[in-house]
Amino acid sequence: MTVWLRRILTPVVVAAALIGVYLLLRGEGPKVVEAFAHADAVPLIAASVLANIAGLVLAVHAWRVLIPGDHPIRGLRAAKIYFLGQLSKYVPGRVWGVITHVAHGREAGVPGAQMTSAYVLSLALTLLTGAAVGLVAAPAALPGHWMWLCPPALLFLAGVVRPALITRPVTALARLVKRPVVPPPDRAVRTAVLLAIASWTASGLHLWFLLLAVGAPPWAGLGAAVGGFALATAISSLALVVPDGWGVRELTLTAALSTVLPGGLAAAAAIASRLVCVVAELASSAVVLAWSRTRSARQAASAEASTASASRRAAPALLAAPITHTTAPMGDQARVHP
Repeated sequence: MTVWLRRILTPVVVAAALIGVYLLLRGEGPKVVEAFAHADAVPLIAASVLANIAGLVLAVHAWRVLIPGDHPIRGLRAAKIYFLGQLSKYVPGRVWGVITHVAHGREAGVPGAQMTSAYVLSLALTLLTGAAVGLVAAPAALPGHWMWLCPPALLFLAGVVRPALITRPVTALARLVKRPVVPPPDRAVRTAVLLAIASWTASGLHLWFLLLAVGAPPWAGLGAAVGGFALATAISSLALVVPDGWGVRELTLTAALSTVLPGGLAAAAAIASRLVCVVAELASSAVVLAWSRTRSARQAASAEASTASASRRAAPALLAAPITHTTAPMGDQARVHP
């Protein structure tokens, strides 16, 4: 897609989505404010932020296990690379996330091809598992038609049993665009799928807490929140011209939540979800980056102290070493070598 076309489409899509959300909220402003502005909503909003952070932590592990081979990317280093990639998603396009992962992976000694493979496979699994978890919202949206869920659910389970059904299409597509992908072992793919599902579930709970805050029915709201959030996020991820799917996710999520809430409250919950996600992502990124910088500074200071201590220990030994004097032979014993 050319740069000028992207520059035109991005504001058009965002503006259209904002207008759509505004039309849903029009006339219900006081009701929406009242829905969140009460004391009982505060702990639910706090729980919403924590649930989203838990989903992000699980997403880090789901991505990390897909990096092929033995590598040092784990723990804080893995979190740093992942969250830096998360921040790049606010820029249109996917190339910035790949560049971030490859650059920081090379600093850790991991080849760029392995980081690219993990990124592409992680993106594919995120979309696949998001669509699978999105099926949870279908019973509320399509009452009495649950049988339609069986074929996609069985197809997804087949992919879990035989991960090659998931990885082969991805590797074939990557080969066509001349970006070879090295598929990890089947066990790693299954682990990544399970972690991704757990991540979607935890992330979806953040929306459920918001629905409880506005008075949605608990059990019906649970399916709509978890499934609707996963489906809306997966769909908005395909809108490459819009940074992080702004507007697209809100409209899709509003449609899913309208099965359990009036249109105005559904739109308000979708907007509140966006705010919670941004706060959770920025707060998590700030903590991880600050922690990483502090640890790096401590390691540098420790290395410098060790070097200085070794120098101090070596100095007295040099001073205490005996000095031997040699006397040059004189007279006939002297020898001159050419």
